[in-house]
Amino acid sequence: MRCVFSRNHGSLTIDGSLSETSRWRAVARVLRSPLDAISSVLLPASCTLCGSPLPQLSSVPICNACWSEISAQRGVFCHRCGDSLNQPPTQNSTSPCSCRACSLAPPPFVRAVSFGTYDGPLRAAIHALKYDRIHPAARPLGVMLASAVAQLAAEVPAEMLVVPVPLHRSKSKQRGFNQARALARYAIDELRRSHPAWHLTLAPSTLMRLRSTESQAGLTPRQRRLNVRGAFDVSNRSAVKDRHILLVDDILTSGATARAATKSLIKAGAASVYVATLARARRIHLNYAPSFEDRAQPGIVPAAHQEFASMHSPSSTHQPF
Repeated sequence: MRCVFSRNHGSLTIDGSLSETSRWRAVARVLRSPLDAISSVLLPASCTLCGSPLPQLSSVPICNACWSEISAQRGVFCHRCGDSLNQPPTQNSTSPCSCRACSLAPPPFVRAVSFGTYDGPLRAAIHALKYDRIHPAARPLGVMLASAVAQLAAEVPAEMLVVPVPLHRSKSKQRGFNQARALARYAIDELRRSHPAWHLTLAPSTLMRLRSTESQAGLTPRQRRLNVRGAFDVSNRSAVKDRHILLVDDILTSGATARAATKSLIKAGAASVYVATLARARRIHLNYAPSFEDRAQPGIVPAAHQEFASMHSPSSTHQPF
């Protein structure tokens, strides 16, 4: 379309005719504001996260203020697992920084990226999706996940299989949907618009969960590894052979699930595996190694470790990645 401006300030012509759809969209925009005002009076609703009244009717009961408080994580992170680093890299260092855990035992995946830190409004929004079953929240959260995946655009192959971490059939039946699959679908839709040259194919049935594992909440790093050991397998090995995989889930904590799933994909012949999650739980508390005195007195636990334990106590319903 070409806009033509004349000296007559009251006229504005458009070189081209508006389609019927455009007319209806214009009418809808005009009517939407009073309709929102009426609906907020007749059908009052509150934000799921902060409890404030919603000013307009929405399929996602989360206010704009809470969405605006969710921001991408900033700082210095491990190049392999994405965990935050306590010390910034030296100015003369040219190699990517790795955390102590990845330096001692490098993960089988190439790199893990996340959008934000697993706390505050982002944590509450993930819970709203998973446990309150507010399915429309998967779309805006999927856009955030796409932002995390975009960090890999310069280093990954142009074609990748996107594999959501599966739920066991009993958990899938109980929850009614797989949040990782929903997030992956919307993330792919967003990336097709922002990175059209990038070919991502959703493969939700590629990875299988062979057994129902215990919740990772409250487990030590070693217990987490044992809990998911041998829990995954690949349904069709020919589908992943020599393919590059993007493994997707909502949260990454210790990385035990990501490691176990990656090992199964590599064993089936995958060329490489990258990991992308919506949120990253800081693993600094997991690195606590109790002293001899602490081991002798089980009741003595550092405050930082207590904070982590409370966040991942059995009363907390999330399932870390």
